Amino acid sequence: MTNHAPTGSNNRRGPFRPGERVQLTDERGKITTITLETNGAYHSHHGFFAHEELIGKTEGTVIENSSGLKIQAFRPLYRDFVLSMPRGAAVVYPKDAGQIVTMADIFPGARVIEAGVGSGALSIALLRAIGDYGHLRSFERREEFAEIARGNVETMFGGPHPAWDITLGDLAETLGDVEEPGSVDRAVLDMLAPWECLDAVAQALTPGGVIICYVATVTQLSRVAEALRADGRFTEPESHETMVRGWHVEGLAVRPDHRMVAHTGFLITARRLADGAERLAPKRRASKTDFSEEDLNAWTPAALGERNVSDRKLRRAARDAQNLAEKSAQSTTHTP
Repeated sequence: MTNHAPTGSNNRRGPFRPGERVQLTDERGKITTITLETNGAYHSHHGFFAHEELIGKTEGTVIENSSGLKIQAFRPLYRDFVLSMPRGAAVVYPKDAGQIVTMADIFPGARVIEAGVGSGALSIALLRAIGDYGHLRSFERREEFAEIARGNVETMFGGPHPAWDITLGDLAETLGDVEEPGSVDRAVLDMLAPWECLDAVAQALTPGGVIICYVATVTQLSRVAEALRADGRFTEPESHETMVRGWHVEGLAVRPDHRMVAHTGFLITARRLADGAERLAPKRRASKTDFSEEDLNAWTPAALGERNVSDRKLRRAARDAQNLAEKSAQSTTHTP
């Protein structure tokens, strides 16, 4: 492997190394994620095994613990990692992250802005898409969330990513200080009130650039759409949501699963028009577009059921994320 390998690729290949996260699945189907350590051991109610039985082995290895229980080991995929990593805020689920990367056309080398960073799940997906020669600037108002996200990103990539910067503060207030007008290719807004950032985003986006917003409720969706139309610098917005349903396939017993991953959020996209261009809007019958006080109250944190995360929990998550990042960085020193 050369020194010019893309960031994060070294710790996705080769034998297992100390400091790496490994996903264990036993023959009963139980899944556990551990961090390999020299002289470490994994204990459960059904037996134990030494980490040395996996260190130096390839992915897909199957071992037996002290009770004879068979266990298979793989590196966690992106979808597994983001659901098991330390978090202070809710994560953007893999099904939505994949849609964001695709629908926003996140390409290698793109200059992307993101707000807010949360626990870093979406940041990881964006960094994997833009590569080492793009640039992702993530805005986060809370330093505790930024620390958790930094630890999770460094764990995934085995160290700091050269294309990533975190800016503490509100995007609407600070974007113009750190990005030149017309210099941004894509804007990804995962926040409570994205309409408050539209003016700043419109100034930063290059003509043809894409804005994509991730919101939780119908009221938020409606207000973002109307704000994009009223701004006048964006194309007609498009909105959708993604639902994922698994299937049970065993012989002739083929049927949809009884449970599915349904609504997690709405995505709304639009493109930046050239300066002075007129938005081409479809003709439609007039409808109510003003928001009452009741409408506005529907998207407050309390109305959305948003829970305040305690400072103690945030500090613990930040410590866990940093510890995992340090171990992941150590594992890269064992790369052959």
